[in-house]
Amino acid sequence: MTLQTAEASSLETVDAAVDRLLAEYPPASTPPAGFLGAQYDAGLAWVSFPVGLGGLGLGVGLQKHITARITAAGGPSGFFRNPLGYGMGGPTVLAHGTDEQQQRYLRPLFTGEEVWCQLFSEPNAGSDLASLATVAVPDGDDWVINGQKVWTSWGHVARWGMLVVRTDPSVIKHRGLTFFLCDMTAPGVEVRPLRQMTGDAEFNEVYLTDVRLSDATRIGAVGQGWGVALTTLNNERYMLSDGLSARPAIDAAIRLWRERADTSSAQAQVLRDRLLDLWVQIEVTRLTVLRSDTDRERGGTGPQGAVAKLATAQLNKQATDLCVDLLGAAGMIYGSYDTREFNIEDAAEQGSPVRAFLRARANTIEGGTSEILRTTLGERVLGLPGDIRVDKSLPWSEVRRS
Repeated sequence: MTLQTAEASSLETVDAAVDRLLAEYPPASTPPAGFLGAQYDAGLAWVSFPVGLGGLGLGVGLQKHITARITAAGGPSGFFRNPLGYGMGGPTVLAHGTDEQQQRYLRPLFTGEEVWCQLFSEPNAGSDLASLATVAVPDGDDWVINGQKVWTSWGHVARWGMLVVRTDPSVIKHRGLTFFLCDMTAPGVEVRPLRQMTGDAEFNEVYLTDVRLSDATRIGAVGQGWGVALTTLNNERYMLSDGLSARPAIDAAIRLWRERADTSSAQAQVLRDRLLDLWVQIEVTRLTVLRSDTDRERGGTGPQGAVAKLATAQLNKQATDLCVDLLGAAGMIYGSYDTREFNIEDAAEQGSPVRAFLRARANTIEGGTSEILRTTLGERVLGLPGDIRVDKSLPWSEVRRS
């Protein structure tokens, strides 16, 4: 069977499965969780996953085709109902979880019945995640967790948190880490909202005080948490570069340009030049994402995900900035800065151009700051000299901290 024949056969298989799903579970009359559960059972949640775990064992590139068909039919999105779980948690559990953990977590994760969040960053361990200080001490079949996490998106609605903690301070910082799934409803877990410029309280800080977690919630081996976390972070890069496209912002800018009364003045021509330049750059980024998807389908893990995430964050900021300039004086008006608790329904809404402008600043921070991504690409892809690091060979307990 040729490659082209195999791809055609896979597409036919997927289309037949989507046809059955839409016929048996009409999106207009099926509750979202019920539809997504049926989608998971049909192997259309993560089509590249094994049969029985939400997939059909087919190429990852087919997922966009599946999503496009279901969206066009009015179906719900497993990604938008649980983005961190779908884009990061699912692949991590598949790569490092036990059979029991895969059966337990993947389906309710995809349906949105159990939302996930990420408990990685700390006040003194953001860019240098491996220096984190949240500790886990074994106690029988449990672990007792103490520490603080920050920038926890969706922490206030999450059921499970992807948690990295220090279990051995006597070794170098990368080797003493372990990965758990933290029950966000457990005693000792306190979630405090962080108010953003938009008024949304999407991010949170999380305090963990004598939180007891069963060893059954551990993902991967004790002391191997850094490797598990890298799986999560690599998938986060792909998720952000793919899911948080700058396309909506440039589409809004094109619409605002067409609505302008003045398109011939010198000022208007400057705005037009900015619009055209951004459109070209965003199109180039879209093609980079497509190349990244092709590499992933062939089993590769190149730097395109990090490149696209870095570019998308910057371009989205520039495109929303252009939208505000196109609005003129109206761009200074925002409906309300009152604190609002961010919820699942808000995730799929693009909001006003001004809201998008205020939110776009977060793109350069979440999922790895743009500064750190530039450092990573410079060192690991371009081969530039690395930053001076005096703690690489020291046990974590001996590293000086402020």
